[in-house]
Amino acid sequence: MKFTVDKQEQYTILKLEEDKLDSTLSPDLKSEFVNLNTQGTKNLVVNLSSTKYSDSSGLSALLTGNRTFTEAGGEFVLTGLQPMVEKLISISQLDKVLNILPTDHEAIENIMMSELEKQLGEEGDSAE
Repeated sequence: MKFTVDKQEQYTILKLEEDKLDSTLSPDLKSEFVNLNTQGTKNLVVNLSSTKYSDSSGLSALLTGNRTFTEAGGEFVLTGLQPMVEKLISISQLDKVLNILPTDHEAIENIMMSELEKQLGEEGDSAE
């Protein structure tokens, strides 16, 4: 599986460099999600701009990533969806479950706002 990882303090961007997200790649992608989470990544942006096709096992991998990061109190955001992948997600009604934004920049802003809201919430809790 070809991909790049850009780790920052508040988030990590995983850019999948594959045309197809299918049963041959899904187990590796799931493992990478778990590895990143175990290594301390709290918020993950998954850029799928190179991925033109996904099947149900690819969607399963994305759902695994979503569950892994949201259960850990973080954010899981998909960006750069190509038409066929976006259509599959929409038909599966996973667009109601997954956090999908057009660009990495918007995903990063979304994560920063979420982190700020969490910090303000914690400060509010401690002030009471």
